[in-house]
Amino acid sequence: MTRIDMPLWFRRFIAAVLLGGQAIVHVLRGKFNYPNIVEQMALVGPESLLIALVTSTTIGMVFTIQVAREFINIGAGQVVGGVLSLALTRELAPVLTAVVLAARVGSAFAAEIGTMKVSEQIDALYILKTDPVDYLVIPRIIACCIMLPLLTILSIVSGMLGGLLIATTIFGLPARVFLDSARTFLDGWDLCTAPIKAVFFGALIAIIGCSWGLTTTGGAKGVGQSTTTAVVTSLLAIFVSNFFLSWVMFQGVGSSVSKSL
Repeated sequence: MTRIDMPLWFRRFIAAVLLGGQAIVHVLRGKFNYPNIVEQMALVGPESLLIALVTSTTIGMVFTIQVAREFINIGAGQVVGGVLSLALTRELAPVLTAVVLAARVGSAFAAEIGTMKVSEQIDALYILKTDPVDYLVIPRIIACCIMLPLLTILSIVSGMLGGLLIATTIFGLPARVFLDSARTFLDGWDLCTAPIKAVFFGALIAIIGCSWGLTTTGGAKGVGQSTTTAVVTSLLAIFVSNFFLSWVMFQGVGSSVSKSL
């Protein structure tokens, strides 16, 4: 019989699914390497904070420019803050912060673990009776699932501050009107959706980055290819999963705008 080789992307997809299942089992067993978790949290969180804040602040400023100029023309300038708050909490902050982490952290995971794979350091872990999932994968998943929601919350705050700055200085909207509108539009569920999405995106970024690293072959060239494809795959996974998460979380007709009019 002729052997049929599966495409590399399909093999990596299967490997990522299996790795995700392994990670769930290991987490439920409570098998944690705490020093590695702290190290990865520092990599994912504080070292990514500035990039995330700059991104969210500029997005909040640009969004306010585009929304305010149109809403003021139709006499609805009092809802600018509310529209921005909904956009940031529901979509912009969790998605864009996840994109930043996918580019910065997901690529680092794939490159580091891929280098360990091609240099046979992963095999050395097995010889030392150390499970690579416990030692390498679980700390990265936990770090992403903890730090990405925190970064997302800070991104929401910085995005609102950027929007407030533009609304008050360029368009002359009172700060109180802007903030009252945000408070009126937002409810408890809106504030919960951003961290929920961030936890899911964080798990995707870590699993894809680690899985692509563990399936790396072909030396230095393979490491480069794994790093690139890990970032691209993470971005696609974030965008596609965001659609389904939004569909589940925000079904039906919204009432936020009608409350303020």
